[in-house]
Amino acid sequence: MQLTWSQIPQLPKAEGRIQAIDLARGLAIGLMIMSHAVSGLVGIRNVPDWGMVPIHFLTKFSSSLFILVFGIALAVAFLSHTQSDDWPKRRLKLWLRGVEVWFWYKALLVIEMLPFYPPGDIVDALLYGRFAIWTEILGFYAIALLWVPLILPLWARAPLWSRLGTIGVFIALTVWLQSLTFGGNDILKALLVDHEDHYAWGQISRAPLILVGLLIGESLLRCYFEPAARRRLVLTLLGLGALMVGGFYALALASGDVHAAMLAVANNVGKHPPGLEFMLFSLGGALVLLALALAGGARAAKVLMPLTVIGTDALKTFIFHIVMIFLVLRFLLQGEGLYSYPQALGIGGLLIIGAAAWIWVTRWMAAHR
Repeated sequence: MQLTWSQIPQLPKAEGRIQAIDLARGLAIGLMIMSHAVSGLVGIRNVPDWGMVPIHFLTKFSSSLFILVFGIALAVAFLSHTQSDDWPKRRLKLWLRGVEVWFWYKALLVIEMLPFYPPGDIVDALLYGRFAIWTEILGFYAIALLWVPLILPLWARAPLWSRLGTIGVFIALTVWLQSLTFGGNDILKALLVDHEDHYAWGQISRAPLILVGLLIGESLLRCYFEPAARRRLVLTLLGLGALMVGGFYALALASGDVHAAMLAVANNVGKHPPGLEFMLFSLGGALVLLALALAGGARAAKVLMPLTVIGTDALKTFIFHIVMIFLVLRFLLQGEGLYSYPQALGIGGLLIIGAAAWIWVTRWMAAHR
């Protein structure tokens, strides 16, 4: 029996911003800033052992948490509207956001590469002939914002079993496509399923994280404002996250060298393309952080205000930290290699506070025009 739009159960709508989501996003961005400050100013090869494990090791939660929250935010802000007459307008809003993100991706790519690459290499990267490193996550979001709005109406109507099946299909498709050579077109492979020689984020290989985020986001809409249901969601996420991190350590123990396994993750082994050990640790940790943010709710968001503020405007935060690290500190002040590891961590902390202050100031200025 085919359901009509009027027969589909209406999804709940969020009542204002859910601060716990902003906090979770802020945690992801904060970890990313700390990682970028170290890798951009010190260099991974110069990080002391105690900096790699545990500190840099723990920053690997950021990428998975960032993509998860991307899916959660889409579910909270847009999924219920896919059944409304104004959906075409909202879909256009997402597409225009994708164009904006793509513009800043290319602009920041130039800033990242400017100090150390000749103009020809920069133009090559602008034309997708090669990839940069630190700004490539924006390229992923720019493309994702083109295709995700197309599947949201189908996702809203699909039963749970087909949603889970879709996630499984994307995982299986990733494994299969990784075995192919793509006729030697490494750029296409990197854009679709990651490539070991390019620091790009594959749309197909990362799609399961977005879809899991959509599932969590819908669950959040249904239970966040009901304490008992919210508690069950938090415990479920916490349990799944702990199980995945435990799986990582079980594999590490089986390999015979736990520290070597942790060091490999800290050095991004298994990140591009995604490997089992890296994803168990990264996604498991992301679920734990997400659960803690949801458990803390508005109170935790207030206590950790700088992180919550940067979580309300991820793009502006990303622009701020890339400009400060690569244009100001590395290029104008020629600071690469001049900072110790503790100093780089301190700079990362200051960049988080600076980005939060910048967001607050620009909003204040906009409100008083």
